[in-house]
Formats: sequence, structure tokens, C-alpha cells
Amino acid sequence: MTDPLIDPAELAEILDTAVILDATYYLPPDPERSRNDVASLRIPGAVLFEIDEIADTSAPLAHMMPDAERFAEAMAELGIDGSRPVVIYDRSGMHFSAPRVWYTLSLFGVPDVRVLNGGLAAWQAGGHETASGALPEPAPVARRGWTPDLSRVLDGKAMADTVARGGTPILDARPEGRFHGRDPEPRAGLTSGHMPGASSLPFTELTGPDGRFLDAPALREKIGAGPASGTIVTCGSGMTACTLALGLARIGRDATLYDGSWAEWGSGLLGPINS
Repeated sequence: MTDPLIDPAELAEILDTAVILDATYYLPPDPERSRNDVASLRIPGAVLFEIDEIADTSAPLAHMMPDAERFAEAMAELGIDGSRPVVIYDRSGMHFSAPRVWYTLSLFGVPDVRVLNGGLAAWQAGGHETASGALPEPAPVARRGWTPDLSRVLDGKAMADTVARGGTPILDARPEGRFHGRDPEPRAGLTSGHMPGASSLPFTELTGPDGRFLDAPALREKIGAGPASGTIVTCGSGMTACTLALGLARIGRDATLYDGSWAEWGSGLLGPINS
């Protein structure tokens, strides 16, 4: 089993050969802030992965998975052709957005993709060099085809069918207050609560007090028993569900992402909402 995380010291050893992606992202989306933050401070050689742009921009929901055409175009522009390791980080302190990029690249079959354990803060804490100034232009590579594993992502209809059948484990990464219907959803027009059969596992619980991801034994205790594959992960908009997917991968289990997540289910049009 390959650990989907990489420590700062190991990244430092491959810095000159790896493709480094900065996945800085905010909710509500603020692309200018993301670009300014990356320009102000980043790991040397890192380029910004724009989550809302490398997506299905025709979808009614934000940052849904891109189609194969858009993905191939973006990978060529970022210099990714499968010949070099890819390392992704964010600056959230809780592995907020880097796992979404990891899941996207893994879904399309990009090899050797890992998330920096502890993000930018851990890199700095290790005394490693940082960069600032104008964002670097990635060296583009020849475009190639990538084939997504569509079994690892569900749309609304597939999720509704799965919930109606029952029996499939579902982990929800949102805060418990929203999961239990006590706190309102941040998006207008959505009812808080959860889909039948779901269990609450806030994504923040997978990062320890030191800012690093929990190790495998702690993750097994936190996540609990479950199948080797097929556990569905969901959240508010498909972002932090991928943090749960990363945790599952670290203990040898494959997840399936409900991409629309609560931004779609919370409308009440697909199925029941429990609280």
C-alpha cells in the first residue's frame, strides 16, 4: 500500500523533479485572494491549481469534476504527463483543498500523486526554502489522454438510488451541527441535516493538533471498520469529502465521491433529509 501523503523532508529530496501544485482555495471562492497568497508565499516551483477552473464549468454546481477533454488540456498546461511525481499542498492547516486535487488527479489515472502532510506550514516548520513573487509559468508538455474511473464518483441520481437501496456506508465531512440539522447551511436555499444512512465524520478530525494528518492506527480508530472499497464520502460541495477519501486511502480503503454533495442533496429534490 502506497501512502498518499509525503513528508516535507521527502519532498525536499525530489523538489527539482516533482510537479508541485498549490491548491490554495477559499469558501466562498475568492480566486484573487488565492493567487495573491500563492504569489506572496509558496514552495519553490509551485504553480496554482485553480479548482474552479479545472472543472466542469457548465455545471450548475461549483467545481464539479472536469470531463476528459478539459482535464487533458489542464494537465498539459501544468506540465503533467505521468513521467514525474506530483505533490499537492494547501495552506489551510487542516488539509482542506489539497485532497480534492489529489482525488481529481487520481480519478483520471495520474500516477504517483501525493499530498504534502501538514501543508505549507509543515514545510516552513522544517526550515525549507520558500518563494514569492510573480507566479511561475509551468513548462507545458505534450497533451495525452486520461481515462477517468467513473466508478469512483457519483452524480445525484446514482446517489439517490444508493441511498434508497441502503446498506452502503456513507461518511459526511461537514461539521456535526450541520449534519444533525442544528446549524444552518452556508449556502442559500439548502436545508441542513443528512441523508438516510450517513454517519458524521468532520474532516477536521483527521488532522492532529500538530497540523499533520493522523497516522494509520489513529485513522482506523477514528473511521472505524468498513469495506475495502465502496464507502461513499460527501460534504458541502465535494471538497472536504476528499479529505475523508485521503484518510481512507491511508488505511488501504478506496472511497467513492458524491461530487454534488450537500450543495445538491440539501435542496430536498433527490431524497429525504434526516436531522
